[in-house]
Amino acid sequence: MGDPIACQSRSVTDDSKREQLLAVYDDQLRGTSESADVPTSLDGPVIRVEYPSRGFVSYRTLDGLDSAEIDALIARQRDYFAAKGQAVEWKLRGHDQPADLPDRLRAAGFEPEEQETVLVAESAHIAERLRGRDSVDGVTIRLVSDRADFERIAAMESTVWNDDWSWLTDDLVRRHASGTDIFVAEVDGQVVSAAWAVYKKGTEFTGLWGGSTLAEWRGKGIYKALVAVRAARAVSLGYKYLHVDASDDSSPILQRLGFLAVTTTTPYVHKPA
Repeated sequence: MGDPIACQSRSVTDDSKREQLLAVYDDQLRGTSESADVPTSLDGPVIRVEYPSRGFVSYRTLDGLDSAEIDALIARQRDYFAAKGQAVEWKLRGHDQPADLPDRLRAAGFEPEEQETVLVAESAHIAERLRGRDSVDGVTIRLVSDRADFERIAAMESTVWNDDWSWLTDDLVRRHASGTDIFVAEVDGQVVSAAWAVYKKGTEFTGLWGGSTLAEWRGKGIYKALVAVRAARAVSLGYKYLHVDASDDSSPILQRLGFLAVTTTTPYVHKPA
């Protein structure tokens, strides 16, 4: 049997670390940092981010607003983007207050999409744990910058998800132009996986995105290698923390690597008639 005192001590340590990481996440990654390089407008505590395809609602906290004010705030975001003929996403975190905010969003016509787990870790910690795991036999991992490579990534994603992901090409072009590092994993010239690192300017965070892998190449260490490469890169650039909005598939893998779950995130989306 394990030592119950040692297990309890680890649990307390993890809980303390989790609280610390959540505080840093809230302070640095919510609000203005979610609205870089796109048009925005303010409505009280809310920042309306106006992406070309749809709107996005960001905020640090709704503290100080009563129930009627929160309902009116939600309705204004819905109506603002509906008037432009656009859907809008209200990104709800699991620890957001008030506790009945999901019910209020539904009442205003917002529908929840798939919940993800917000994972945070110190970059140096992950880089150290994955030291020597940044390569896989027979697989080439490289940093890419050409549109042709972005098109190959989009084709790979289309295969993984059995859907048309051609839109990803232009998205990666835009991301690369803003400083995102984009990596591919190749076997005999075929893209079998891809992932990117988004350096959040004005913060200590690097966001890890992508990581989809062709079915026949899963379970071979490619996903971990891409995490290792991006963690080491973040350390070299001076970014202290890594952040992932993780699916149910990737969350257990990342937690085994040393990431801590600090909250959840659920997109609540309103689509105009």
